[in-house]
Amino acid sequence: MTNERQGTLIGIDVGGTKIEGVLTDGSGAVLATHRVPARPGDTQVVGDVVAVCRRLSDAPLPVGIGIPGQVDSERGVVRDIVNLGIVRLDLAEEVGAALGTPVRVENDVNAAALGAAAIVGEPVPAGQDFVFLNFGTGLAAGIVRDGRVAHGASGAIGEIGHIPVDPNGLPCPCGQHGCLETVASGGAVARLWPQGEPPMPDLLAKAAAGDAEAGRVLGMVVHAIGDTVQIVIQAYDPAVIAIGGGMAKTGRPLIDAIAAELDRRAAASHFLRTLDMPGRLRLLPADEPIGAIGAALAAKVLGQ
Repeated sequence: MTNERQGTLIGIDVGGTKIEGVLTDGSGAVLATHRVPARPGDTQVVGDVVAVCRRLSDAPLPVGIGIPGQVDSERGVVRDIVNLGIVRLDLAEEVGAALGTPVRVENDVNAAALGAAAIVGEPVPAGQDFVFLNFGTGLAAGIVRDGRVAHGASGAIGEIGHIPVDPNGLPCPCGQHGCLETVASGGAVARLWPQGEPPMPDLLAKAAAGDAEAGRVLGMVVHAIGDTVQIVIQAYDPAVIAIGGGMAKTGRPLIDAIAAELDRRAAASHFLRTLDMPGRLRLLPADEPIGAIGAALAAKVLGQ
């Protein structure tokens, strides 16, 4: 497929099981999509990304790639992606050499934050933040400021899942105990409520039906999600918080449960009532290629 329309971009979302690509215009509107299974190994990842790009367009368009692991966005180097068997890979250099085009690489949550901001479509005043909360296997935040991803001094900005809130709590793979991610994530809910398929909708339904154990587990999860939202609001004071990730597929009942928890907290605190925490929440649609769209938008900086 050829598309030389000015401002057209390619975005690639590299996951542990699939590589999804989109062709977009400069606003993030999707013009075409293509998806292939992900294969582990440096050569396979580079080759599959290149093949998806060529399927989307045979014109040399700017390419943005969102990928998990440790990402040096300035150099386009990725490290320690266990599910893909990558230790260190000069992803931007290798893909760019194969395609003859500039390539920008971002952490997958950061890329998804850009995509989420485009899909929500609410203007955020200059100097204020848009935060994407990814409740997936883990828990992380992406922060968008003035249309660009915030990286922080070391790239660790948004690693909210590894804030320890309970030193006597569950062990976390990061080496700490009681991190938010151990309770407020899709992976945590699957461990705490293994009989549900999918876990979060089942947990909500069983708790609503009066199941005592479901009520106990749901109370833990929603309290931890409330902690997450409150920490984000008090740390970043964002205009909008977009809820995404696998857990967001639960839909409106999840947002209602979070809002009820935030309202409960505000009822006891005038300070929290002034923050209007529930009013900042937005639920992202489950069927949009948010990561790939955001990766494409990340590539816009290549032409600036």
